[in-house]
Amino acid sequence: MTRIDLIGELNDLLLSEMEEYREHAKNFGPDTPSQRKLLRSLMNVRYPAPLSSEFLQLQDALLGQEREEKGVVDPMALPSFPGGRIALWQGDITRLAADAIVNAANSALLGCFRPCHSCIDNAIHSAAGLQLREECAAIMAKQDHPEGTGTVRATRAYNLPSRFVFHTVGPIVSGQLTQRHRDAQRDCYTACLGLAEEMGLSTIAFCCISTGEFRFPPEEAARIAIGTVRDYLSRSPSVERIVFNVFKDSDRGIYERMLVSAGRAT
Repeated sequence: MTRIDLIGELNDLLLSEMEEYREHAKNFGPDTPSQRKLLRSLMNVRYPAPLSSEFLQLQDALLGQEREEKGVVDPMALPSFPGGRIALWQGDITRLAADAIVNAANSALLGCFRPCHSCIDNAIHSAAGLQLREECAAIMAKQDHPEGTGTVRATRAYNLPSRFVFHTVGPIVSGQLTQRHRDAQRDCYTACLGLAEEMGLSTIAFCCISTGEFRFPPEEAARIAIGTVRDYLSRSPSVERIVFNVFKDSDRGIYERMLVSAGRAT
């Protein structure tokens, strides 16, 4: 089956259960990029529901191909800062074969429902596949309340190269940054590191929690992230490599400067 045929089959399966999107689907061209964008859009807006074995087989084949095409990155092969346990990497977090990658989730924990949105929550769910939303929905149904800020939940990673996804809910900053925001931000890192140690994981990759849609100032977010991680590493030998994953050039600059400065201070 060709790539366009595979994508077409998946679109047909989703549209057969979401008839309300058939007219909208006609706005997408017949070429491969347009049909792939339609598929991601349909996956993004689909609410949790049982998935057919046919859909899962086709979806996993496509996402597996895309994973290999993008290339898988080994966290232990990345250059490290003094001490050897912290690395900085700029790129797509869905390429990292860490034991766990951290997703900046919202309190509903179901992923982003905005078609093809640029947030990391959308990127992770789109690359992992719809099974990830199903597992998150099962967690939320069992606990029957929104996920709290500064907490973490672990799920399988499905079609990602990582083993697990850690979903953490960062603080939402509306107006002035407060100590409460700072404490909640620190709690996200502490909770993720604690869970990684509890699960016996060797590598974990952090995104820039809360600095996008949740508007946490990037400079202060990096200071908290680096300080929390360095404090953890001084007390625990269990996690071998912690990756700060950035996407923007500006964030890379912030982390490079702070990590170099922290290394000189030790």
